[in-house]
Amino acid sequence: MSKKVAVIGIGNTLRRDDGIGILILEALLKFYKQEAVDYLNFGIASFDLLHRIQNYDAALIIDGINADLAPGELKIFKLGDIEYNLENSATSTHELNLKDIFEFSKNFNLKAKIYVAGIQVKDTSFGEGLSEVLDNKKEGIARKISVFIDKNILSAAI
Repeated sequence: MSKKVAVIGIGNTLRRDDGIGILILEALLKFYKQEAVDYLNFGIASFDLLHRIQNYDAALIIDGINADLAPGELKIFKLGDIEYNLENSATSTHELNLKDIFEFSKNFNLKAKIYVAGIQVKDTSFGEGLSEVLDNKKEGIARKISVFIDKNILSAAI
């Protein structure tokens, strides 16, 4: 039986680094297209995201975060691992944030293992294009995410 896996990009490309989740998703589609994975662009996210996740065994959400890390630093974690620290840490930079997704996922009793690839943003002002530091790290971040997907999602038992 094959796993159903979703890789989901979230972000607003009109708010500079906030678009990093979408841009990483696009980079993955260029060099890491896997038949077993659905690649979904959810823009600034919506409640439909949780409805769609329930159809998968595992999902990786790629998103820009503000967690007082170095700009461009990548943290990958299970969504449930941030429960103890939701008020002050790893918050998304747009309307449906990680805290909201976590709360809704608990209420929906989703079967999917949900992972978050959070990338520390530097500049979320209005404008197009990433800050220089995120733009320089974009390809490396995408490669690290592809390795995580291979090792922790596609080859792991659900």
